[in-house]
Amino acid sequence: MAQKIDIKTVNEVAHLARLEFTEEGKAEILNDMNRMLAFVDKLNEMDTDGVEPLIYMTDEVNVMREDEAKDTLNQKDALKNAPKKDSDYFKVPKVIDNN
Repeated sequence: MAQKIDIKTVNEVAHLARLEFTEEGKAEILNDMNRMLAFVDKLNEMDTDGVEPLIYMTDEVNVMREDEAKDTLNQKDALKNAPKKDSDYFKVPKVIDNN
């Protein structure tokens, strides 16, 4: 049987994950975490003798193409749908204040 999680463990995990819970929320999380442990404990009952470990979910191999530089979009086409632009550049609101 798996070890039960207590409220102290929930508090520690919440602190490490930078989460805040109400007392009600902590009780729900405690219940959920204990249910997860019970499920994993149930999986431990399975007979896995002779079963090969699963390393990849599929036997497919990723086919990569060569990385080639291409001109796929010219400046005129890139600016065509811009909401604000001048003749050569996108115009955007100022985001850095130099105060």
